[in-house]
Amino acid sequence: MKNFLNGALIALMASTGMVGNVQAEYPERPITIIEPWPPGDVDDQLVRVIAEEFTKQTGVPAKVVNRPGGYGVEGAQSVLTSAADGYTVGNFLIDIPTSYIVQGITPFGREDMEVVGLNMNFPFILAAKKDAPYNNLAELAEYAKNNPVKLAHFGFETIPAQQTFEAARQLGFKFSTETGYDATDCTTLANGDADVMNSTVGLVLACKDDIKIIAAYTEKPISVFPEAPLLRDQITGPTFSLWSGLFVPKGTPQDVKDKLAAIAERAMMSEQAKQIAATSGAEVYWQGSAEAQARIDKDFEAVKDLFSKMKK
Repeated sequence: MKNFLNGALIALMASTGMVGNVQAEYPERPITIIEPWPPGDVDDQLVRVIAEEFTKQTGVPAKVVNRPGGYGVEGAQSVLTSAADGYTVGNFLIDIPTSYIVQGITPFGREDMEVVGLNMNFPFILAAKKDAPYNNLAELAEYAKNNPVKLAHFGFETIPAQQTFEAARQLGFKFSTETGYDATDCTTLANGDADVMNSTVGLVLACKDDIKIIAAYTEKPISVFPEAPLLRDQITGPTFSLWSGLFVPKGTPQDVKDKLAAIAERAMMSEQAKQIAATSGAEVYWQGSAEAQARIDKDFEAVKDLFSKMKK
């Protein structure tokens, strides 16, 4: 009788998934955070703070892997085709869930990803050499009407590049050439590859005293360049905070996303993150998944409008 009852109990447990399918608590092995851009920029620095905090809180290693290519698409695709188990996480900027999908240039869609939370706004800029004969977009437009001006950017398909083209359209000029790079930095201007370039403060700190900011693509003045004119004050229509955050494949368990979010929020409150913000001019925060998704949805519609203008 006892053997019969034991057998019945085991059968019941098996039928309800209680035997042979017991889920270990996450994480039980190292995780990988994919950064779809080269190392060194502020988002890369901050995601490494998250990885360190993850290891500290869980005792399980978290490594950051830079996987640039296709202006972020290659790295994003590697995340979204991985198992939805929390062991591969993506650090995506605004273009990946918005403009790239709007343009239909990705093998993935909005339905393939879930946001864990957003953690920063880039200190994005349009920079020129210190001795350039213009200090803002209006002066650049006047100069460009009679002189060639070469633009470097992070890819024609990116929001900062399209906002720059929209500014040129509104102010009545065209760039003589425009070239996309996986990253632009001090050498891009110093080598004469471009006269003006889209970049971030984190990539130009080494030549901070040798450049000037023509426009800051931020909602507030950048702490590192407080006098830089804001893009939103120089053109009409919407401008965008260029955010970045953590994303996972659709179907990732909620408890896994909750653990990732709690660790990331703690990391963004750390002294290390605050120091990176102070040095780079980035806005560092934590915005949870519900609020973040609402923000993404709103930006998606505004980005659709921006790119429709550029096709006219």
